[in-house]
Amino acid sequence: MKTALAIRHIAFEDLGLLEPLLQARGYSIEYHDAAPDRETPATAREVDLLVVLGGPMDADDFVGYPNLRQEVEALHERHRRDLPTLGICLGAQLMALALGGAVRPMPAKEIGFAPVRLAAKAADSVLAGLDDADTVLHWHGDEILLPPGVAPLASTAACATQAFQWSPRGLALQFHLEADPARIGEWTRGHAAELAACGIDGAALVREATTLRSVMPAVAARVMGRWVDTLA
Repeated sequence: MKTALAIRHIAFEDLGLLEPLLQARGYSIEYHDAAPDRETPATAREVDLLVVLGGPMDADDFVGYPNLRQEVEALHERHRRDLPTLGICLGAQLMALALGGAVRPMPAKEIGFAPVRLAAKAADSVLAGLDDADTVLHWHGDEILLPPGVAPLASTAACATQAFQWSPRGLALQFHLEADPARIGEWTRGHAAELAACGIDGAALVREATTLRSVMPAVAARVMGRWVDTLA
């Protein structure tokens, strides 16, 4: 059986909708709960599939979170060997750092449900499965600055790099296709202080998520399920 290792930085930002898609394709799931005083497991460099999940910390804060440097090193090695790797939100930012890119704060945080705009280059990627009207969850305050030679696959008005890939086997998503709309209340409670500081109504986010309960799982299956299928 193949193994997927998910590096989780905050309890409620887990594999979500991606977990059953992986299990249906024969993956066993392991989690590593990252923390500044916990070593990133050596298996992160060689496991069948590595998924680096989101979190509220700055991707380049290696002083406060020395584990992030270890994650970047593992991602650099996976890129060198072109091993199957998925980065989501913080994970996507760490993938960019592993390639020699950077991150920087945005003028305003991007939080809420909205579509992304696909670049022409995305037609040759699994993101071609996204429609212009497909709604995804955005929840970040930093943006990715890609190194030369790596092009964005998607964008929004607020963020020029919403997705990129280092190869068809290495996909980075700034947005959250994995987020389960039935569990957005966990996100709004866990990030309540952040939402209050941004003047965003968490209850309104939960209500909007309720209207997407039948939509978002289908979008996740269409994009992430297809991507996992390409790894076989």
